[in-house]
Amino acid sequence: MLSSLNKPRSIAFQLILLFTLAAAFLLACGLGVFYSIVAHHAFAEDNAVLADKVFALSADLRENGPEVFSEEVTAHRAGPHTPYWIRILDSNGRAIAETPEMDQLISKQTFPVAQEPAEAIRTRRDYRSAGKLFSLVSFHEQSGGDTYALQLAQDRSSDEQVERNFALLFIAVLVGGVGASALIATLVTRRGLRPLRQMTESLQRIGPDQLKERIGSGTWPRELQPLAFGFDQMLKRLDDSFTRLSQFSADLAHELRTPIANMLGEAQVALTRDRTAADYRETIESTVAECERLSRIVDNLLFVARVDAAREPIAREQFDARAAVEKIAEFYQTAADDHHVTITCSGNGQIYADPDLFERAVGNLLDNALRFTAGHGSIRVAVSKHNSDFEVAVHDNGSGIAAEHLPHCFDRFYRAASSRGSDGAGLGLALVKSIVDLHGGSASIESIFGHGTTVKLIFPLPQK
Repeated sequence: MLSSLNKPRSIAFQLILLFTLAAAFLLACGLGVFYSIVAHHAFAEDNAVLADKVFALSADLRENGPEVFSEEVTAHRAGPHTPYWIRILDSNGRAIAETPEMDQLISKQTFPVAQEPAEAIRTRRDYRSAGKLFSLVSFHEQSGGDTYALQLAQDRSSDEQVERNFALLFIAVLVGGVGASALIATLVTRRGLRPLRQMTESLQRIGPDQLKERIGSGTWPRELQPLAFGFDQMLKRLDDSFTRLSQFSADLAHELRTPIANMLGEAQVALTRDRTAADYRETIESTVAECERLSRIVDNLLFVARVDAAREPIAREQFDARAAVEKIAEFYQTAADDHHVTITCSGNGQIYADPDLFERAVGNLLDNALRFTAGHGSIRVAVSKHNSDFEVAVHDNGSGIAAEHLPHCFDRFYRAASSRGSDGAGLGLALVKSIVDLHGGSASIESIFGHGTTVKLIFPLPQK
């Protein structure tokens, strides 16, 4: 029961229902107004005819006297379609003459109190008898010095039957109109939703091996073009993600295979014959180094994965960028002295970032620069504040990077051919890029092969 209640309604059903209800409402209003106008017109026309009859009878009684008038009244034979029934009463209320069989159909007490002819129309009364509808009026008139009361019953049964038939016709038209509206709504809705079904069929044909296919936005109706464009953009992003994931898996397998193969080979060689304690120690030290390398790779991968999943917490605060950079440079100064490389810092300003992540990003850049800067080279770290962001630039005069490799420098596990012999795993710049992205900033790299490289990190400042 709950599953049927929670089941979403189809768009087609809702469109058909709303269109049918709207059509039924409009038809009901239109037919109702038309019926009201027709009924009001028939009512007004009957009243006008009744008024003419009242004034005609009044004039006839006044001119011809009660004897002639009585003869005229009794001369008309009553029938099933008699339009008027007439009765004349004297001043004492006794019936002088009436249409034959009128006393059996309508008694004289049923009529309203006699009024002036003009007032009698406004005080008329409706009365049902023998399955018929009568409109009753009673008025008085003088003739020969005496006052007489005339009772007039207008048979409106035929008009009522016409109105009833008219109402049944309107109901039939309304029901037929609603049915036709539902049918038209069904046909129009199905035709209107046909492009959506075609789009669904196109999307259902796309699988993991067809991510490069596009449904196109130019051939669809205007309302579906944004949806088609959105699907194409989604397919493009999925295609890019699958490509990067495949490349990432291949690179990861390659990077992990090398240290594992080194450890396995050294262990197998050590076990081929008895070794001295110094040989075993050397093998264990080499294994520890490879394990540390694996640990760094796994640690960096976990960090990048957490950043991609937006689970890495950011504890941003304002701090002195120059002091933070000098502290990082001091940590790497020992390694720089071993290579006879100088590290200098310049600039001032307050940066808004996570101190630990900032230290890790700049540290990776310095480590990268030291690895590719020859002896007696130099590394410069410059910090500067702009209007809405803060820039950190690390420049070295090392070997540089060829132009064809620059677009891929921030890709994971990417290493140029000249850097294949280094100890890195190609995750340093990717990690830096992830840290900057986590802060909502950007990273860029510029390099001239053989002359050096500059990496710039942009950290947004807090909005005032």
